Amino acid sequence: MYKNLYFIGIGGIGMSALARYFNQRGVVIYGYDKTETELTRQLEQEGMLIHYEDRPDLIPQSLDMVILTPAVPNDLKEFQTILERNIPYLKRSQVLGQITAGNKNIAVAGTHGKTTTSSLLAHLIYCANTPMTAFLGGIAVNYQSNYLDTGDDWMVEEADEYDRSFLQLSPDLAVIGSLDPDHLDIYGTHEAMIETYLEFARKIKPNGLLLLSDTIPKQVQDQFRNQLQSIRIKTYGTGQSDHRFEVVGTDSGWMLFNYIRNNYNMSNLRLRMPGNHNLRNAVAAIALAEELGISQESIRMSLENFKGIKRRFEWIEESNGLVLIDDYAHHPEELRAAIEACRSIYPGRNITGIFQPHLYSRTRDFLHEFAHVLSQLDQVILVELYPAREPAILGISSETIYNLLTVDSKYLTTKKQLPELLRTLKLDVVMTLGAGDLDMMQNEIKHAIFEKAAINNLQ
Repeated sequence: MYKNLYFIGIGGIGMSALARYFNQRGVVIYGYDKTETELTRQLEQEGMLIHYEDRPDLIPQSLDMVILTPAVPNDLKEFQTILERNIPYLKRSQVLGQITAGNKNIAVAGTHGKTTTSSLLAHLIYCANTPMTAFLGGIAVNYQSNYLDTGDDWMVEEADEYDRSFLQLSPDLAVIGSLDPDHLDIYGTHEAMIETYLEFARKIKPNGLLLLSDTIPKQVQDQFRNQLQSIRIKTYGTGQSDHRFEVVGTDSGWMLFNYIRNNYNMSNLRLRMPGNHNLRNAVAAIALAEELGISQESIRMSLENFKGIKRRFEWIEESNGLVLIDDYAHHPEELRAAIEACRSIYPGRNITGIFQPHLYSRTRDFLHEFAHVLSQLDQVILVELYPAREPAILGISSETIYNLLTVDSKYLTTKKQLPELLRTLKLDVVMTLGAGDLDMMQNEIKHAIFEKAAINNLQ
């Protein structure tokens, strides 16, 4: 058993869940991250020792192992020091694979919907009092954490396709929620990405179950069926899917729906996460919960008391006739789903989207798709691109998208100037969109939007 572990990139959502796993087992956790955030401060409050400068002299002398984020830059001085000191190291995905391999586990994969589906599933299992450990890709509001631990009868993990990380897993049950092109900087082509998902599916244990979303083209579903004979494959979504939903209606942000499997019907379920894409995520979670033997009564109650996930259609404020919602959407398909969901519960309202593109490569690969889907908004504000781990690509920026927008009301600004711009605009329903760091200035954005309405109401 480890006594001292060091995490490079400990503030990442996947890294921090893993750090919490070891911390709860009495391992002393040290870590580095370039940015101090609310999450890293929470980790420190939980007893972890974290610094925010690339300082090799702060790496402890006595370490059992170093765990690396997949995005660690080679020129990081601390990483170079670890190589020089010959300290054993593994990537996060390798460690997650080791932890989950010895337990019954459920892996949630796909280019979209992983965090919502895995969080919902973990919540259904938790509420059924089934001992479970979950490594989530977002902060579940019910628990204010990305890590749940009530035992190890089952483990739930988000299966990240970036860097082919999910190939380290060997699940009993798995979901693939979508196979839209993404991370083409890693895979090169869409076909190569799908082939890697097939490789992931081959790692499902014999007689295991794979749920495939009905958003995956039929010919691709057939590829999975033809090449995976030792596992059960079911579809979920709408229409003729094995597990499907029917929308009953909406009510003040709640989705009302029926869950149907063969001749079995669970009717009038309630979920406060708008949009058909979220019902599709819920159906996958329900199907897996049923596979674990969780009762209909427990599923119904748990869905209704699920409070969502931070940055996944998260209502930040709704007052004085204004609405502010934050969503992690950073791919054109995710933007489309988030905008449609917003229109479904605020029909006829004027929707403003504040979008921060994430990664130069993704912006380049989906330039026209981003412009098309953002033009479905009534008003668009673009702030500077968040590069994350990537160097700049010549000719690619937020302005490149801005120039292709067809919506009449559009603005290009910086994060610094954003609050002042918001004070000058007519606003109604506002969405902050993207996987960058807009959430770091959430209070400033909220203040800028709502202060004018509050003053007007006093006059």
